[in-house]
Amino acid sequence: MASLHPLATLFLSYLLLTLFLSEAKHPTSSKSTIIGQGYRLISIEADPNGAITGLLQVKDKNNIYGPDIPLLRFYVKHETENRLRVHITDAKNKRWEVPYNLLPREQPPSLKQNIKRLKKKKPLSVSEYSSSELVFSYTSDPFSFAVKRKSNADTLFDSNSNNSDSFGPLVFKDQYLEISTKLPTDASLYGFGENTQPHGIKLHPNDPYTLYTTDASAINLNTDLYGSHPVYMDLRNEGPTPLNVVDQYTSFIGRPAPMPYWAFGFHQCRWGYHNLSVVEDVVENYKKAKIPLDVIWNDDDHMDGHKDFTLNPVNYPHPKLLNFLDRIHSIGMKYIVINDPGIAVNSSYGVYQRGLANDVFIKYEGEPFLAQVWPGAVYFPDFLNPKTVSWWGDEIRRFHELVPVDGLWIDMNEASNFCSGKCTIPTGKVCPSGTGPGWVCCLDCKNITKTRWDDPPYKINASGLQAPIGFKTIATSAVHYNGVLEYDAHSIYGFAQTIATHKALQGLQGKRPFILSRSTYVGSGKYAAHWTGDNQGTWEDLRYSISTMLNFGIFGVPMVGSDICGFYPAPTEELCNRWIEVGAFYPFSRDHANYYSPRQELYQWESVAESARNALGMRYKLLPYLYTLNYEAHIRGAPIARPLFFSFPNYVQCYGLSTQFLLGSGLMVSPVLEQGKTEVKALFPPGTWYNLFDLTQVILSKDGNYVTLNAPLHVVNVHLHQNTILPMQQGGMVSKDARMTPFRLIVTFPAGANEGEAKGNLFLDDDELPEMKLGNGYSTYIDFHASVKEGTVKVWSEVQEGKFALDKGWVIDTINVLGLIGNGARATMEIDGTLSYVKIDTTEQSYLYGKGDGEKKIVMVGMKGLNIPVGKNFSMTWKMGS
Repeated sequence: MASLHPLATLFLSYLLLTLFLSEAKHPTSSKSTIIGQGYRLISIEADPNGAITGLLQVKDKNNIYGPDIPLLRFYVKHETENRLRVHITDAKNKRWEVPYNLLPREQPPSLKQNIKRLKKKKPLSVSEYSSSELVFSYTSDPFSFAVKRKSNADTLFDSNSNNSDSFGPLVFKDQYLEISTKLPTDASLYGFGENTQPHGIKLHPNDPYTLYTTDASAINLNTDLYGSHPVYMDLRNEGPTPLNVVDQYTSFIGRPAPMPYWAFGFHQCRWGYHNLSVVEDVVENYKKAKIPLDVIWNDDDHMDGHKDFTLNPVNYPHPKLLNFLDRIHSIGMKYIVINDPGIAVNSSYGVYQRGLANDVFIKYEGEPFLAQVWPGAVYFPDFLNPKTVSWWGDEIRRFHELVPVDGLWIDMNEASNFCSGKCTIPTGKVCPSGTGPGWVCCLDCKNITKTRWDDPPYKINASGLQAPIGFKTIATSAVHYNGVLEYDAHSIYGFAQTIATHKALQGLQGKRPFILSRSTYVGSGKYAAHWTGDNQGTWEDLRYSISTMLNFGIFGVPMVGSDICGFYPAPTEELCNRWIEVGAFYPFSRDHANYYSPRQELYQWESVAESARNALGMRYKLLPYLYTLNYEAHIRGAPIARPLFFSFPNYVQCYGLSTQFLLGSGLMVSPVLEQGKTEVKALFPPGTWYNLFDLTQVILSKDGNYVTLNAPLHVVNVHLHQNTILPMQQGGMVSKDARMTPFRLIVTFPAGANEGEAKGNLFLDDDELPEMKLGNGYSTYIDFHASVKEGTVKVWSEVQEGKFALDKGWVIDTINVLGLIGNGARATMEIDGTLSYVKIDTTEQSYLYGKGDGEKKIVMVGMKGLNIPVGKNFSMTWKMGS
């Protein structure tokens, strides 16, 4: 089996990061730069807790990018059998790290505990330190280290720079860190985000990847965007599976958040719903068009002057809004609004007054840092301050009492600023709320007095423009709680806001929160969903959306999607048809458009409405499957949407594939991504695949093949792999109704096989509860199994904690078994020891690809009207005859 190597997660002492897949280069240089001679190990010892600790002394000081830190402490510990931690820091002075309260992890021993003792120890020339699976080895002079897998001696990480002219030894300066590792020539690497990757999901050799949270539109290719995820995966030929590795990673950074069931329904938003009547019309028009809709959103149109936690009294009058919410809540629909972190500087604004009284804002030269966003002049809350977290929670509570929203959308939290530098409000001039195109700064701003924090010696390629790192964000010499510099904490601003928002929402009514955040960091998936930001309505952006979605599954943020049909400018009718056929299968599925774009709700074109009814109709039938994938993500980190290599790691042809994706392990989406095409050339990994929209159509891909599929305008190709049991329901216009319809099981065997097994699962719970787990009396989990052997077919279930499902009255009405040979008359069914007989219908299936002369005729068996309680074990057996 092919394997995925451990994830290298880099928590640097500051969060300016540029990564190179090959040569270590300055972003403005085309030549390799090797800096210094590294460090040598001068002492080492084993700790009582099973770790090793050593001291490193710089070999040759230089001032390139600042002076070297003369003495380092390194600390190595096997935290689990599959996770090794290497922590290197200044041995004498404590350096800033990602706060342990935001990203919980083991803390290394304090510097004072062992520095004196270590100075007396003598190092060995070469040594090893191993767990049952990973081996850490080091070389003393110049210091380097390597990590190998014990089971196969495969090297996973090796910082030894001997005989290399492209990278050098360890460099550790106050504002510049460099560590390198050797990679195989044909390495298949994934990760390093957030960025829009033009080459697809697989990282491209010799490209730099800059990680620095920035309000740069997702249309900018290979540029630092909204999130920072310094993590990569290396896919090779043996070892743990991709799922195993994401499991290991999320066990460290935090398991993905449980989502409410309705979050997997369809969402509609637009910046420019100027009044409540427009919103009401949107909901009504979706109903008339018979397109499913679960959640209606407001961008900042509902606000009074773009100010957080306010209502526009004219366009969104409070009594009428409450009446509207009562109506949509009564049918199971939900309502979400936006919040930006910038708080308007306005003496009559209660949120601002309370924030000022509680001293919650980020400071610059002792005063709140002044910036500009949509309300005009703003201050930014400091979410590293415990008082800010309490104040923010109180403001959310106050607003929720005014408007019972069902979730919050936190935007502009990189943090975005329309101005740069040190700003003041112009004398005698009111800075207007909102801006025209270009987000014009209306404050009086001067350049920041340059410090080493605002103008560091190493220049990252910020915004893809080599811009100053304080460009259109908070000045990096601004100060957070306890003296923490924005320079250090910049890329965790949105992460800290997400945690504060999650805490506030969970405390309101004890319900499961839903948060959508634009800026993300390592661990954000524990609290929030993500959308990929400001994309364009172009065919290229449609293709890019798949790669970004798949990357976020690797990052531990599985609830992700892009603005369907593009945020701006106007998409074509054909593009919007094809985009909903993709977006209907994003984990997070939302249509969102820009203020300046024409209306693009899915009912605006009849052809798009037809495609939406088709694709979203299937999504709503798949809701129990998607929700079960959410459960798997929550308990083991498994992405909802996955690259094909997650299920087929031996099949190297799919390593770079970014035009198709899997939902779960075996449901493959192969969309049209090019203008004017009515066919799609899709890669089918080895096995039998069944068309989900027409189960009689079969693709037999014995060794893996590209197959050209028909794809007229309203058709999206979705195929189910062999050995799968897929739970579905009958769909509906809103998830609340769809969830109460009878279940259908689709069982897939390899076409014509004499022997085979299939399995699937289903998780059901009260989706308003904060926790998603078994054992609370409000959940049920079912394993489904099926087998065929010499014509005897068996399908059965194993139920855990069935009472919840029984109380809800859920039943299985239909079972379809695919890929069988022969005919069946009736099946014996057993439920709780009671036997009955069920009529069997057979339908011949047809090979669209892969049928040779020796292939046998195959059939689909169907059984309807079963009325099997989901919460009870059942077993069905029958014999296929000739």
